[in-house]
Amino acid sequence: MSTGLEQLYQQIILDHAKARHGSPLREYDGAGRVGESHQLNPVCGDEITLRAGVADGAVASVSWDGAGCAISMASASVLTDLVQGLPRDEAIGLVDSFREVMRSRGRIEADEEVLGDAAAFSGVSRFPARVKCAMLAWVALEESLLAANA
Repeated sequence: MSTGLEQLYQQIILDHAKARHGSPLREYDGAGRVGESHQLNPVCGDEITLRAGVADGAVASVSWDGAGCAISMASASVLTDLVQGLPRDEAIGLVDSFREVMRSRGRIEADEEVLGDAAAFSGVSRFPARVKCAMLAWVALEESLLAANA
């Protein structure tokens, strides 16, 4: 990865960590169903509670609250921007794509066409201790969507 691209990715993470999209956690008062998940990284103490509303098979709303490192908070913020309005199954597909990149230990570069700003976290996959931080919100979204579908 070029130094310029790494700097761009670092800036995306820093920007989202400072100006968090989708936070704080809000009550869902729309149509459809809502699911919620709380996730904790016992290694570092990062935690997040995420709430997703699903209406007509699409992600109608995502909000969250959390405390943790810049990677976990930025990952939740980026995720919020990506999945709002997506069909539920497509949002689950994004979670799977992000998980595949995070588990690759740097062998798989994220497809920016698919993951948008979440591609900025590709470099995190080379640091196994940070993968859980980046995945925290994505796992919370996955569980929230499953709960909303139950």
